[in-house]
Amino acid sequence: MEKYVQDSEQKGNMVKDPSQWVTGQEPMTGAQKSYLSTLCEEAGEELEENLSKAEASRRIEELQQKTGRGAHK
Repeated sequence: MEKYVQDSEQKGNMVKDPSQWVTGQEPMTGAQKSYLSTLCEEAGEELEENLSKAEASRRIEELQQKTGRGAHK
């Protein structure tokens, strides 16, 4: 039982709020920009070119909800 609790706690720590990321203020990655471009096109919205990694992550979540992509089942 103790190992299961440890594993659950470790997995819970893997998902951090983007505002807590050490590298969150760095420019978004190429992968983020590419995926955002796709999501923006599908949602009929403009791509913001100069987002940070954390801002891009939040925007991806917003657009996934809007487009239905990445929806958890």
